[in-house]
Amino acid sequence: MSSIPADLRYTNSHEYLKPTADPSVVQVGITDYAQGELGDIVYLELPKPGAKFGAHDSFGTIEAVKAVSDLYCPVAGEVVEVNSRLDAEPSLVNSDPYGDGWMLKLRVAPADVAALMNAEAYAKHLESGGGGH
Repeated sequence: MSSIPADLRYTNSHEYLKPTADPSVVQVGITDYAQGELGDIVYLELPKPGAKFGAHDSFGTIEAVKAVSDLYCPVAGEVVEVNSRLDAEPSLVNSDPYGDGWMLKLRVAPADVAALMNAEAYAKHLESGGGGH
């Protein structure tokens, strides 16, 4: 079974939000399940800091050996940082999706984050066959 850290929030489309020291900023990436489904990741197209997105807007693309997929913004927010390591090391998303493989730091409304699935709900989503968007 995929790793599902208890302290994160999750979306139906397999993005996660991880708290940071600033309560209005979260780290965004894709879940262990999602990276496993995609396979070896070879390239990411991510936005620049300052970009603003609505909930469920596409914020970039992720390219794996077998497919190119859109990345969706879990909640509305403004990009405050992008993980520049992914330019040279996109495979970090495969090897450490919840650590070094994070994609964005997003300034958000904390209430929006609280409305997303917790780890238990996300695990049930996966068990019920919630593989797609």
